[in-house]
Amino acid sequence: MRVKTWPLAGAAFAVLWIFVRGIGLAPTALLGQFLEGLVVGLPIAFVFRRLYVERIDIGRGVHALPYAGLYLGAFIWELVRANLDMVYRVLAPGMPIEPEVILVPLRAETDVAITLLANSVTLTPGTVTLDYDAETNALYVHAVDGRDPEAIAAPIRTWEDYALEMFDEGASPEETPPDIVVSGGERNHNGAGADEDRNRGNPKSETDKSADRERRGVDDE
Repeated sequence: MRVKTWPLAGAAFAVLWIFVRGIGLAPTALLGQFLEGLVVGLPIAFVFRRLYVERIDIGRGVHALPYAGLYLGAFIWELVRANLDMVYRVLAPGMPIEPEVILVPLRAETDVAITLLANSVTLTPGTVTLDYDAETNALYVHAVDGRDPEAIAAPIRTWEDYALEMFDEGASPEETPPDIVVSGGERNHNGAGADEDRNRGNPKSETDKSADRERRGVDDE
């Protein structure tokens, strides 16, 4: 069922009015403040009705509520976990930090879903959204420790699954998400980069080292 948006916006303003006024929980006082909020909110919502969509689908909103709750729960859990993880990294003697930038392709395509995901990444300690690539529909995510890129992308995928349902996206949570791309290349299990692996597998011979020393001597002269 689709209804006009501005009356709902006015009612939402009335609810907000109750919180702003900070009144007691007496039913009479609550009702009075709600009616007062409607008197103020409905005209404002009507005047500014062109700033939002004309009609809203109530059924879709009801369908999205459970997934919004799941999204919020998953985000709070990750927020707590990330805070504890950052405390550990700051206090650990070895400072286990290895910054990395990864490209996380998204299945969500609407502006509101992408914005929600990008802000969720930035609000989580240890990660920040650097940019959004419209051509590949992907987020550039910077992490303080990029040795396990899949672990960085995992909470983003969980949030995206709920966002797909919340905003009635064309994609389904059951679809396999696109592979992430690590800016530093593939990593081995020890966290070393591909360049380091190549150097380990192809050490310089003594002849090469001697040639390097001779070249440096010529340059010095």
